[in-house]
Amino acid sequence: MRSKLFVPASRPELFAKALASAADALSFDLEDAVAEPRKDEARALLHDFLNSSAAQGHAKTLIVRVNAMDTPHFAADIAAVVQPGLHLVNLPKPDSPEAVAEAAALVAKAARVSGMQEPPGLLLNIETPKALRTAAALACAHPSVAGLQLGLGDLFEPYGVHRREASALQQALFAVRMAAAEADVFAYDGAFADIRDTAGFRAEAELSRRLGFIGKSCIHPSQIALANSVYQPSEAEIAHAQRVLQAADAASDAAVGAYVVDGKMVDRPFVLRAQAIVASARAAGLLGE
Repeated sequence: MRSKLFVPASRPELFAKALASAADALSFDLEDAVAEPRKDEARALLHDFLNSSAAQGHAKTLIVRVNAMDTPHFAADIAAVVQPGLHLVNLPKPDSPEAVAEAAALVAKAARVSGMQEPPGLLLNIETPKALRTAAALACAHPSVAGLQLGLGDLFEPYGVHRREASALQQALFAVRMAAAEADVFAYDGAFADIRDTAGFRAEAELSRRLGFIGKSCIHPSQIALANSVYQPSEAEIAHAQRVLQAADAASDAAVGAYVVDGKMVDRPFVLRAQAIVASARAAGLLGE
């Protein structure tokens, strides 16, 4: 899931275009992108789309950002969009582990009603000071939590933190990555609002990738190729990872715990990283089966 394109749920004319894009995932937005008077309409449009053959027969990861739990729309959102075409529910502003568990129970109930064999996972937005402070507890709150997503606009702007302040950005990214690691879920980077600043988007994506994030949100189709290129492992990374895994197999046969690959000492943590790189390369179609 190198790239995730936001799609307003009130814009059905964009749905097919989004499916045809190069984005690995689509995030249909019922929250900020939909004006209050159009919430019911957008919910119904998304319900029909997720039940369509186009959605259910597609390889992309389909996500819906619902309205927050403290709004009158949350329960109706869940009932409408938890359909067989959905993979993840993006939960904005989770307030506590108890709230995450409550959301997971509601999603599971809706999944049973819609006949899904497995309920969609939860992608939790870390976009408030409290959520950042308690991110690990939120991530560990329920087995259905699949990942954490950093939301810098809500996290920084109300408190006067400059969006481009490198020290703040690095601290927030690292905190979310470590929280995700504690729960063994993925960490996902948020949106970059300046569509014209491709260099800024790339620099921020490269930073988050170095910190272990798997991909970045895109608010415009022009950002998709940038995200895909940044979060895709390079040929050199893939080749090194394959050599590590080959050496790991040989070391296992010889009952050796640590060994050298390309002049560097390698043990289990490096093997885990190599496995992740190879899996990412395979998912991106860079390796055969």
